[in-house]
Amino acid sequence: MTGFLGIDHPLIAVRDLDAAVERFRALGFTFAPQSRHPWGTSTCIAIMDRSLIELVSIFDEALLDSYAAGDFRFGRFVHDHLHEREGIALTALNSDAAEADAAQVIERGIACQGTIAFGRDVKRPDGTPDRTSTTLKILASPEMPRLSNFICQQHRPDLIYVPQWSTHRNGAMSYSQLTIMAEKAHQPAVRERLAGLYGEQSLFALEDGFGTRTGRGAYVVTDQHGVERRYGSVPLGLRENAGPSCVAVHIRVRNLTDVAAILTGNEVAASFGPDDIRLLEAVPYGNVFIAFSETGVPV
Repeated sequence: MTGFLGIDHPLIAVRDLDAAVERFRALGFTFAPQSRHPWGTSTCIAIMDRSLIELVSIFDEALLDSYAAGDFRFGRFVHDHLHEREGIALTALNSDAAEADAAQVIERGIACQGTIAFGRDVKRPDGTPDRTSTTLKILASPEMPRLSNFICQQHRPDLIYVPQWSTHRNGAMSYSQLTIMAEKAHQPAVRERLAGLYGEQSLFALEDGFGTRTGRGAYVVTDQHGVERRYGSVPLGLRENAGPSCVAVHIRVRNLTDVAAILTGNEVAASFGPDDIRLLEAVPYGNVFIAFSETGVPV
């Protein structure tokens, strides 16, 4: 069983999927073979413990408006995000009971546009073809589109959490934190959304913002100044699109020493602190700051 709507995976939308995969491989991640969604997006995933890194791009614009949930079109949503910039388009929350979990957040005022049930053709490590089965409950936010979510229930987890694809040289295990950049004028709306997802009791205060505990990992919300204090200069593309958005991910790893050796060997620019390692550039990784730590303490 998973905790209630833990962080499963932010979808990092990139224009050149192959190039992005290679850059993430240089950080020590192992990726499963590339595959395609039926709504026109291509995807490549690095699988962790009940969570994953997903890089997504567009392969067929003719399919973008298929698989609708109300007025939400998954492929079109990713396409429109990419038209503006690369980055995290929306975030999946894991579930063992999508219908029940959706009903709970609906009671707290979160809108659900509907359900998408789909499968992807995949190959097992031995080359045998198979097909995944997934239920999505769409929790899009028209007011803050980049903070949209979907509840994700995997009915064939054996085809997702494959041991051969879940072992990473950097020892990646799961997300400990996602950081949302939201200016102070937007923070009450972000707070209301996170409280709707997780309840008021999940919220906690920070010196320069606030956070929310999920079933696995936490969200931290701060303004541009807070983001720059933590990670460095915010890329122009993120500054020009001023609406609230997720801009950083923290990956929990077994041993920071292993991460440091990989990054140093591949000449990846990073800040090496006593408690974590933070990459100095976001643009090469789809406008996402990436940090590694051995603990899950929000900052």
